[in-house]
Amino acid sequence: MKCQYCEKPATFHITELTEPSGPKIMHLCEEHARGFLQKESDSPVASVTNALAKQLQLGQSKKELAELDQKECPVCGISFFEFRNTGRLGCPYDYSFFETDLIPLLRNIHDAVEHVGKRPRRLAASADSQAEMIQLRREMEEAVELEDYERASEIRDELKRMERELSIPASDDDDASSSEGENQS
Repeated sequence: MKCQYCEKPATFHITELTEPSGPKIMHLCEEHARGFLQKESDSPVASVTNALAKQLQLGQSKKELAELDQKECPVCGISFFEFRNTGRLGCPYDYSFFETDLIPLLRNIHDAVEHVGKRPRRLAASADSQAEMIQLRREMEEAVELEDYERASEIRDELKRMERELSIPASDDDDASSSEGENQS
């Protein structure tokens, strides 16, 4: 669908219910939507349109938007204009490079700038637990190299306890080594 004032694609579809004859539907491009949402009026929808304009951060001038659209990542070459059109960034560095421009956008869309969603069940409850388990495995290997088998078995038991608490299946190496010891008796 095209903007009713120009031939650009309509990205805003606004329905006003203030007319007694029925709803007034407008299909506008970003530029004309900005003008519509920023106009001063005494209509009952003025407060709503002002809030929407603020929420969508349409207060930028054409010059500011043009400068922002020209901003280009030095690593992958994606421009902010390409990001706005596709909704995808080009490389991990883009998050740092476009950070000042992305933070307000993320706040508007998600009400936050950090992901705090769910984790898969098989992963450790936290990065600290994972780091601790890695450290314990290293200590266990070191104890075995030093032939301190008592310490190695204590560490192995601690690792198994942590894996049970975190619902991680015990590694196959532990099961194979314990069954070999039983078969040799």
